Amino acid sequence: MRIALVTESVASVAWSDRLVASLPEHEFVRISPAAADRPRAAPPVAARRRRALAAYGELIRSLVEPGAACGFGAALDSLVDEARGGGLPALLRSGGALRALEHAWFGSPAAAVAAGPGDAGIPLVQDVLVAADLLERALRPLSLPWYGSRGELAGADVCHAVDGPSAVLAALVAKRRLGLPLLLTEHNLHLRERYRGYRASRYRWPVRSLLLAFHRRLAQEGYAQAGVITPGSAFDQRWQEYCGAPRERIRVVFEATPLAEESAVGAEPERPMLAWLGPIEPSGGLEAMIRAFALVRDESPRALLRVHGEATTGASAYEEHCRGLARRLFGGQAEADDAVSFEGRPARLRSVYERATVLVFSGSAGVRPQLLAQAQLSGRPVVAADAGAAREVVGPTGLLVPVGEPAPLAAACTALLGDEERRGRLGHAGRLRAQELYAVEPAVDAFRALYLELAAELPAPAPERTGQPFARPAEYWVGAFPKGVPAR
Repeated sequence: MRIALVTESVASVAWSDRLVASLPEHEFVRISPAAADRPRAAPPVAARRRRALAAYGELIRSLVEPGAACGFGAALDSLVDEARGGGLPALLRSGGALRALEHAWFGSPAAAVAAGPGDAGIPLVQDVLVAADLLERALRPLSLPWYGSRGELAGADVCHAVDGPSAVLAALVAKRRLGLPLLLTEHNLHLRERYRGYRASRYRWPVRSLLLAFHRRLAQEGYAQAGVITPGSAFDQRWQEYCGAPRERIRVVFEATPLAEESAVGAEPERPMLAWLGPIEPSGGLEAMIRAFALVRDESPRALLRVHGEATTGASAYEEHCRGLARRLFGGQAEADDAVSFEGRPARLRSVYERATVLVFSGSAGVRPQLLAQAQLSGRPVVAADAGAAREVVGPTGLLVPVGEPAPLAAACTALLGDEERRGRLGHAGRLRAQELYAVEPAVDAFRALYLELAAELPAPAPERTGQPFARPAEYWVGAFPKGVPAR
């Protein structure tokens, strides 16, 4: 079978490398929309140009008018039709596209309401220029040269999109132009990540609102068109269902990690050591951790806290606030530096685990499930805020605490630092649980079965697809049909 594997992020590329290596019986075509060069063809002319601009206007209306939301998929399809031969990026940067965007956005009574209250919610001319550039980048996969009769996707049997809006958009085009069954895998929910990213972005609120609407509609369309959706956890499944994904098409497949085969880390450090991991931002939970550590020191004066993470964009003031809090709680610069050390982003997570007694994740936004699993695979006990997929991943093998409450967090850390036998028991149990859930073989077996399931549901083959093994029923190849009789 030939699988078109469409990936976007570096993490999804690494994951797909393991999948390809584990399924040598299939042929994989690797496609990365984010790495593709911008097509340089001239914009379409005459009738095609008018039709493409009309479709673009309908796409904008589907973003700003609630009653027109159902037209998003049809507008994408029209843009795909008019993008044949290339030239769509140039068209979307043209004056005609700016006028279409301005007319649909400014002319909608619902646009200002959706954008937000006050003058800050009213789109300006500068917002049109910024939004047009961002939308052109987002829509670029529509005109990439993969979908024609000789393109890389033409001979595929299944299209597998992994993480990210560009991958989803490319897969939707493959389904539209070639009829390929779509398998959608999300380890990072791109809609949720866009919500989190745009909250701190430098763009004005009208632009953020428009782009969030685009990603919302794209996620809904991807879920509607996918034959199978594979989230990385049941928590992600609930989010997908909230966004409109049909439950009957969802199969949870945990994100495999090769670290499941590595040995546990060695002996604990001599001094009690808490290792905190996460982004240094308000949702990361570092302030709650520092306040909790002040309570931990009352019971364990020799304990140390090592902060492993870096400030995200726009969060440098928050990092300074946390450093100042540590100085106030621990009696000055020298004492604070000894008790709480800001180590930055670690080059190797295993080195963090080796130097830790207990691993702590206190963020309110939840931790990526694979990162929790990797921490458990180290054999060290885990304390985590009860957010995201933490309850699902850690289960009874670690300690879960309420989000943002220093006292319970301190109690959990103190209990583990004072009980060596319990640390060993929970660390070993957590490692076994992570090995069971995140081993490579179960995930590979799941995708092997899903590929066959989707290929078996292929419609009657188009003429250009008849040379592919899975483009005809199996009976055709074993002689059940007379020679020369089409398999219909």
